[in-house]
Amino acid sequence: MNKTLKEFERLLDIMDKLREKCPWDSKQDNESLRTLTIEETYELADAILENNNKDICGELGDLLLHIVFYAKIGEEKKEFNMYDVIKKINEKLIYRHPHIFKNLKVKDSKEVEENWENLKIKEGKKVLEGIPKSMPAMIKALRIQDKVRGVGFDWENKEQVWGKFMEEYNELMSEIKQTNNPKIENEFGDLFFSLINAARLYGINPENALEKTNRKFISRFNYLESKTISKGNNLKNMSLDCMNKIWEDAKDKE
Repeated sequence: MNKTLKEFERLLDIMDKLREKCPWDSKQDNESLRTLTIEETYELADAILENNNKDICGELGDLLLHIVFYAKIGEEKKEFNMYDVIKKINEKLIYRHPHIFKNLKVKDSKEVEENWENLKIKEGKKVLEGIPKSMPAMIKALRIQDKVRGVGFDWENKEQVWGKFMEEYNELMSEIKQTNNPKIENEFGDLFFSLINAARLYGINPENALEKTNRKFISRFNYLESKTISKGNNLKNMSLDCMNKIWEDAKDKE
């Protein structure tokens, strides 16, 4: 612990020097850092998906630097500092974990989440408050569903979700037959939402599942392209049957 605290103190000292002496660091503000923070978060997400622990460690360091950076800017504005940031999260964690720091009894992680949402309601917050508007739609849908589940708005049995999925699918097919484009878009949205809900109920993170499929597709298509080029051919000049044969070969090699 002492080693950790010393390194953290060293990081704070480094940030002080950077803000004072570095031309680039000294001119940054919250807005200029925002897009960089988003980029660092995605880089961490990539490292996690690749299960690359070395990169996860490095990307966590980059994110920690950003947290220290924002805290330093807050300190310069006399609004808050690193102490306030840490104190607030400590107090929040203690308050929202009464099953650890008080005498509340819980059965499982589901009850922990439900209690967390109930405590936020007691604080005067609405159930869906705090979900970022700019969050990607799939992740946002999952968070919405998780949050309403925390107050009991969920299917009694997970199998029930497939009835809703088929209802949305049939509504989409009906609009497609009528070529009603505005409604087709709405029904696609409803169908996606119900499928994300199904994934959640079966313990699957839809964002992770889709990203794995994206990477799988990219790998197979790169194989298809490389094989085609190596034979002196062009994808645009190949038949779909020929492409499918190489595609199946790529699947077999996996």
